[in-house]
Amino acid sequence: MSLRFIYGRAGSGKTHFCLDELKTKIHSGEEKNYVLLVPEQYSFQAERDLIAMLNTGGILKTEVLSFQRLAFRVFNEAGGITYPHMHPAGKNMLLYRILDKMKGNLKTFSRSAEQPGFVGTLSTLITEFKRYSVTPEKLDTAVQNMNDDTPLKSKLSELSAIYKTFDELLQQRYRDPDDDLTLAAQKLKTSSVYRGAEIWIDGFTDFTPQEYAIIQELMLQADRVTITLTTDALDSDFSEMDIFSSAKKAYQRLIQMARQNNIVFEPPVQLYQKPLYRFRRSPELYHLEQNLNAHPYRAYPEPTRQISLFSALNIFTEIEAAAGEILHLCRDEGFRFRDIAVVTRNLKAYEKLIEVIFTEYNIPCFLDRKLDINGHPLVRLILSMLEIFTENWSYESVFGYLKSGLTGIEQSRIDQLENYVLACGIRGAKWTASEEWNMVPKLLPDERSLKDITPALKEINRTRMEIIAPLQEFRERTKGRRTAAEFCSALFDFLCRLQIPERMEQMVDTFRKNGDLIRANETSQVWNIVMALLDQMVEVMADETFGVERFMNLLSIGVAEYKIGLIPASLDQVLVGSVERSKSHAIKALFILGTNDGIFPANGGDEGIISDDERSTLAAAGMELAKTSRAKAYDENFLVYRALTTPSDYLRISWPIADQEGKGLRPSMVITRLRKLFPAIREKSNILPPVKDEEVLEKIVSEATAFRSLTTALRQKADGREILPVWADVARWFLQQEKWKEPFAVVREAFQYRNLARPVAREKVGQLYGNPVLSSVSKLERYTACPFSFFIQYGLGAKERKIFDMRPPDVGTFLHAAIERFSKLMDKPGSAQNQATGEEGPVTWRSFSREWCEQKVSEIVDDSLKRMKGSGIASSKRFTVLTVRLKRVVTRAVWLIAEHIRRGGFDPVDYEVGFGEGEKYPPIIIELESGEKVRLTGRIDRIDAMETEDGHYLRIIDYKSGSKDFRLSNVYYGLQLQLITYMDAIWKDAGQDTAHPMLPGGMLYFRVDDPIIRTDGEVDEAEIEKAIMKQLKMKGLLLADVKLIRHMDREIDGASQILPATLNKGDVLGKNSSVATMEQFKLLRNYVQQILKHISREIISGTVDIRPVKNRDGTACRYCSYLPICQFDTVMKENSYRLLRDRDNDEIWQLISEAIRKEQPE
Repeated sequence: MSLRFIYGRAGSGKTHFCLDELKTKIHSGEEKNYVLLVPEQYSFQAERDLIAMLNTGGILKTEVLSFQRLAFRVFNEAGGITYPHMHPAGKNMLLYRILDKMKGNLKTFSRSAEQPGFVGTLSTLITEFKRYSVTPEKLDTAVQNMNDDTPLKSKLSELSAIYKTFDELLQQRYRDPDDDLTLAAQKLKTSSVYRGAEIWIDGFTDFTPQEYAIIQELMLQADRVTITLTTDALDSDFSEMDIFSSAKKAYQRLIQMARQNNIVFEPPVQLYQKPLYRFRRSPELYHLEQNLNAHPYRAYPEPTRQISLFSALNIFTEIEAAAGEILHLCRDEGFRFRDIAVVTRNLKAYEKLIEVIFTEYNIPCFLDRKLDINGHPLVRLILSMLEIFTENWSYESVFGYLKSGLTGIEQSRIDQLENYVLACGIRGAKWTASEEWNMVPKLLPDERSLKDITPALKEINRTRMEIIAPLQEFRERTKGRRTAAEFCSALFDFLCRLQIPERMEQMVDTFRKNGDLIRANETSQVWNIVMALLDQMVEVMADETFGVERFMNLLSIGVAEYKIGLIPASLDQVLVGSVERSKSHAIKALFILGTNDGIFPANGGDEGIISDDERSTLAAAGMELAKTSRAKAYDENFLVYRALTTPSDYLRISWPIADQEGKGLRPSMVITRLRKLFPAIREKSNILPPVKDEEVLEKIVSEATAFRSLTTALRQKADGREILPVWADVARWFLQQEKWKEPFAVVREAFQYRNLARPVAREKVGQLYGNPVLSSVSKLERYTACPFSFFIQYGLGAKERKIFDMRPPDVGTFLHAAIERFSKLMDKPGSAQNQATGEEGPVTWRSFSREWCEQKVSEIVDDSLKRMKGSGIASSKRFTVLTVRLKRVVTRAVWLIAEHIRRGGFDPVDYEVGFGEGEKYPPIIIELESGEKVRLTGRIDRIDAMETEDGHYLRIIDYKSGSKDFRLSNVYYGLQLQLITYMDAIWKDAGQDTAHPMLPGGMLYFRVDDPIIRTDGEVDEAEIEKAIMKQLKMKGLLLADVKLIRHMDREIDGASQILPATLNKGDVLGKNSSVATMEQFKLLRNYVQQILKHISREIISGTVDIRPVKNRDGTACRYCSYLPICQFDTVMKENSYRLLRDRDNDEIWQLISEAIRKEQPE
């Protein structure tokens, strides 16, 4: 029984020494057990290295084991191998069950226990307790020894109770894998499996108490135990800042253990040849190992060849540069792919890009990682299916389930159903209702819209029944509280009904045929994992009953613990992994990516349930736990040292200067250190574009990537920038290659592309817009704002997917309809009117009371909501508040209309007046010089009139649910044509009755809203009403006639509260009045006719330019849904806004006069 240490710095040949010694022992023929004990993740590599050293093709007398495999070996000999183990997923489910039962007794963890992820954190802590031999009894002792009622005392007390219950429940049927090493150490006392053996322990930086216990038993039984440690010395003093502190602490503890057990201590073997074994071919890497943590250090005077630094623009270009360098090493330097490793401290940010880029560069690689199964279609299907019942058939859960791709329903049918469900706002009990769906996805449906959708409804209802049948069957079997066995059985039958096992088999076959072995391997494992998880749940939850939500939570917790391990598809591959996990004894070239500040080395990390201060307190009390965040931060320095000293021939360190979002990143302090150690270190970068032909040629490593770089260069040339001459040679080469001729032609065509919309052929204009063209004034305004947007919306009829929601346009439509229905109650004879006035005669705007108004509005809104056939509003609870607001807004609008009418002499004479075929007024016809006609239709919300001795004055009112200002400049530019066009149409239709002419009184926007009024202190209701009226003042253009304006607002005194007019002393119109003389009205009328003709000519000519307007209000693109179609981009020369300068009214009138004069024949 003896203990021996082999120590030396990284690369000194400790592993090689052990393997060589093993080889000598095996070849000596001595009948003995030889064991090489290594960390779990390195066991495969160590076995390969030993076989390569022996050159026998296999090993018989020697075992290469990890501590876990050694424990199984002991159980196999001493008993216990058949005892069932509980998977971490089962442990988490068990902890969830315990927390659920104990939640009433928890104080410290009462809130945390409900948080997602807490079960996993608690499971990790219990694992830590077991690895450090901390039992519930030790926790109780620690609690008893604490005098004060500290948070730590309360925390440990609850942890002890949870831990104790966990162990008791677990030991009834299972054994915890975390207890294996403790149990193996006990069984080793009576086992003879390693008696007289010779054991080498290699590759560890330190050990857990469980591992120390096993080492102690091995020392007592084996002839000799040899332990390797990475350190520069054994007996020297050290601080925790010493990078070898972990190894030195392990040495002291092992020596103490040997002395206590009277183990013979052999002289340690120090490996310190110069240069160190690993760096015998590389003086630069040897210098790095010697001086990385040395103080003072020695600088390397020569330029480096085997160490290089690389700064990249971003992660993508960093990986691209690494791929190019890997190909260079393999082609020009004699490396094999298997000699190369790529590591990073942030694998999650790099792994997907590495896979894509390395595939493009034809570099075979193996990502050393474990895959989560949370995102697998089968897991998504199961969890979404359960979420359907916990979330009451929400849109997200139902379509998460359907889009898993495993339901067997065609995607086109799912898309059709999804569009319908979104448009109608279907959720909850509507999914499972016995009657067929007949809802119309329209805000205010009519009989025609129901007729149009009837054929599609048959298919939608068929799809719905196909979906809900298996779901309802599962729900029937799992209603109320059920046992885990009942839930799992129902779930299994549900999956079988959907033919999931067969579909999974098909997926595996498809992946294999496509050569995607990793996904085939992953998919083939997932079904077995899910089945194992269900078995574990039945065991863990026993006969306890619970509901579907808890069943879903248990499954989610279990799934989160399962990871899929992958096997390399071939031997000659680049190894890609994380710095802390990847290790190989035969890495010649190492690429370290992402060496940014705070990442390499990393920060200390989260403290967990037990904080660093609490760990220090427990350590002082004699309870050893895992390291604190501070100690882990010091360990990062050793990790950096180990990573930088891994390769034997070549080291390349790179970092991006910005992340994927463009945020700046700083290089790690490691880079600064390397620049000090190697003042002439080789540094490269791709931050700036190449400036020499040679730099371009260096980057050309494969055809595909060279073609992509050529495309970028040609794009620059097309944009007018200079490119290097070498690209002409590269282009000629590709043109000579048959397989690249077609891609090159595509690229050339792409460079000729301009983001311009070609005019629509004349013969197609009629097909798009009708013959004659049928449009409206608002559509022509849209054409002015952007011709292309008009073409997409009204020509092609493109529509956004309708989503059930009362958005501003929908609210506006509803308010218009409600106000129209109320308006039509006016001047109607009948008994209802008596309720409003208490007098005989019809109700008018001037007679009804506020209470009657509120009552009627409430009836109208309720009735309108009921008419919205199942579109969701009437039945949805979340729209109750909106209903109240709609009633309030309509009541406010109606009462304000009444106030406006009561304050003036104008009375409404018509509502919702239409222009068009079958309407009160004929369509507005615009005749062009070519003889072609454009018919405009439209609708006026309200026409008011007043008879005077001068004539018949008309006032047009347009209701707007949003704030809309009237600006003369917008009329001039063609953006506000509606009001003046409607006024002109009525003006024309009235004829020229000279005795009693029709005269324009005004055109106004009435805002339908219930605004919030801000006040200082308390104000009475009359003041509030006054403030609301002022805020909802109408905007527009009035006839500049003081007498007429007084007829519109008899209470005007200064600035009107209801009109855009101000009367100063002496009945003089104020400057801020929006008015026009009769001559100006006529001028405006002629100018708008001219503008309408011009727009109509442009439409008929097929002009659909991508030319949105831009004025002081913003751009036409702001609320445009078609921006993804037009791809308007001001960076492109051909894309620019049509800038509309804001001008004052006097200038506008002058410009309008000039435009009219130009059009008049001389």
